[in-house]
Amino acid sequence: MRILFDLDGTLIDSVPDLRALANRVLAGEGCAPITLEQARDFVGSGAPVFVRRMRAACGIPDSEQDRLYRAFLDGYETAVDLTRPWPGVPEALEALKGAGHRLGVATNKPWRPACAVLDHLGLSHVFDTVLGGDSLATRKPDPTMLHDGFAALGGGLRLFVGDSEIDAETAHAAGVPFLLYAHGYRKAEIPELRAEAVFDHFADLPELVAATARAHAL
Repeated sequence: MRILFDLDGTLIDSVPDLRALANRVLAGEGCAPITLEQARDFVGSGAPVFVRRMRAACGIPDSEQDRLYRAFLDGYETAVDLTRPWPGVPEALEALKGAGHRLGVATNKPWRPACAVLDHLGLSHVFDTVLGGDSLATRKPDPTMLHDGFAALGGGLRLFVGDSEIDAETAHAAGVPFLLYAHGYRKAEIPELRAEAVFDHFADLPELVAATARAHAL
């Protein structure tokens, strides 16, 4: 099976690093820091949207978007020290890889910061492809990222694993089964996301993948 994963909120808890980076940028503007909860709310639609939401929360005008976005990107690749994989993620990925599944990442996070954090956490080796928010002309929920990611993984059944309403919308638009990690950064209620299955612990993911493969092989 070909499996694509979202990154922030699905495999990793990156909000502490994103908040720290945002607050360094805001400190340079003489602004008060954002909270961890605000940073969590700003995640999901890519770095430009994160910066737009951060800027709006602090009353910084639209005219400063490009400048602050560049400042944010300048520190993004090294914003890895506070990020952690969710419990059980490394073991689940190794189990899936060992079972012969081909794995990839499809994230709205820019490609270089995505690769940097995967390298930092020692997870890069399990993935055969990584697509970031700047890899294509569009971002999720446009399904193009999933189509291209699955194409890079070869043939076979397809599955997308994510944590948010954006991920759910992307999977449905691409016509692929969607598994939802329940403890990520979603804002919608779980039933609204119409996931094929929902899981609380990554220890459960390999068996869910096997069950999904059996169901869609019929």
